[in-house]
Amino acid sequence: MLKEFNDTGLCIPSRHYMVDTSQKLKKIIQMIEKGLYFTINRPRQFGKTTTLSLLAKQLNLREDYLALEISFEGIGDVPFASEQTFCPSFLGIIARSLKFVNVDISTYFAQAAPQVHNFDELSQFISQGVLHLQKQLVLLIDEVDKSSNNQIFLHFLGMLRNKYLLRNADKDYTFQSVILAGVHDIKTLKAKIRPTPPTESGGESKERYNSPWNIAIDFEVDLSFSATEIESMVQDYSQDHQIQPDIPAIAKQLHYYTSGYPYLVSKLCKFIDEKIVPARADPNWTVDDVEAAFKMMVNGVYTTTLFDSLTKNLENNPDLYDLIFQIVINGKSTDFIATNPIINLGYLYGILTPSAQGRCQIHNRIFEQRIYAHMMSKVETSRGATNGFSGPEFYATDGLDVKVILQRFQAFMQENYAHRDAHFLEREGRLLFLSFLKPIINGKGFDFKEPNVGDERRMDIVITYQNKRYVLELKIWYGAKAHQEGLQQLSDYLDIYGLREGYLLIYDFNKGKTYKEAQIEFNDKQIFAVWV
Repeated sequence: MLKEFNDTGLCIPSRHYMVDTSQKLKKIIQMIEKGLYFTINRPRQFGKTTTLSLLAKQLNLREDYLALEISFEGIGDVPFASEQTFCPSFLGIIARSLKFVNVDISTYFAQAAPQVHNFDELSQFISQGVLHLQKQLVLLIDEVDKSSNNQIFLHFLGMLRNKYLLRNADKDYTFQSVILAGVHDIKTLKAKIRPTPPTESGGESKERYNSPWNIAIDFEVDLSFSATEIESMVQDYSQDHQIQPDIPAIAKQLHYYTSGYPYLVSKLCKFIDEKIVPARADPNWTVDDVEAAFKMMVNGVYTTTLFDSLTKNLENNPDLYDLIFQIVINGKSTDFIATNPIINLGYLYGILTPSAQGRCQIHNRIFEQRIYAHMMSKVETSRGATNGFSGPEFYATDGLDVKVILQRFQAFMQENYAHRDAHFLEREGRLLFLSFLKPIINGKGFDFKEPNVGDERRMDIVITYQNKRYVLELKIWYGAKAHQEGLQQLSDYLDIYGLREGYLLIYDFNKGKTYKEAQIEFNDKQIFAVWV
């Protein structure tokens, strides 16, 4: 069977091109061998289901282990109505999952299901099963979020927790390891375990924090793909298609745009394989193909369930939206504090991740570009004030006249926003420029933000237009000393792209400011700057 890059559901080694995750699986198995219980909580489409599947297959190849891989997704609410419905349903699900692993053991669970009516009987059956089967049983539950707000399921976790503690005291037999996979961390689950008394004023009872899974250890295995791991997938593809691309360079660029987010890596490769390469005679992959796939991915016309979920999570959480707005649009630098509920929510959804400096940053460049485009579109549709700027004066014979673009934007701001308060301009000013820029390059060019978490005073924009690159830095005026530091930063950034010309848009929120421009020679660079 011809393999393909998979962007939907479970990845299967015989059918899909996959990253070699053997070292990750080895680390997880070592945790299982120690008898540890843990939760794999990662964002949507981050490889959780595939990891559990590969893990179960490896364990079931061993004589001393039996992996019970189940999911409560799609079974409805009836099994969670009571202990009497949950316990036989749980054993029935295990029986069905074992049909293609071991028919005899599947039958063993199926026959027991009608005879187990409550958690006490289920607990006894698990103990007897461990002794009867003479194997280390490992329970893997996928999509645990579907049930984590259900009281019966939480009681079930409580039972497993009690058996775990008794096992460690040599007073019971139970699963060698239990692994829960989902977006949320069950250890800090917020749920109504038991009704709390109404308040004296008659108000509703409050939700209480419960820890039904506080026996679980932290899961620190990195499920994102490194550039080296991505190489293994591209290598597999190259051998099948008999091509010889620069695999390390391509893998490095794939990681650059995705930060190793599994779905995004596979999706970029799928675009190259199915949309970009077939449009030309040469089947060999190049780094430019990754660039083209990235542009296709962040194109506002294209969407996927992951991107729909991304915007939904922002729109449904105003505090999170505001934080991400400040980071993406205004370059705000914020400490990554995991106990901050807003930051933690962004982390759970895969939007935020800590930088090497311990600051909040958007997880990957694709997410940042999609968020940036979404927020900019909302400004355009709500105001429309900057739409329609696409006159011929913005274009040179070989590309863009960025100097003219900045001069026209300066005039636009002076005419339309000179009397707006500083708070509005500080929040919206840079977004106004991005909105101003979009119709000028639309269709023939592309602009993207370069993530910068070290200095909230600046934001780098890279424009590609007719195979040329232009680097603009947007920053707030904080005085002459900071200005010199900004020039050095821009100069260093231009070196990355091998450019000698750069552009600087400076927002001055001081009263009595002057709308001015300057041609600045700095080091070996020519930098054109305007103040608004």
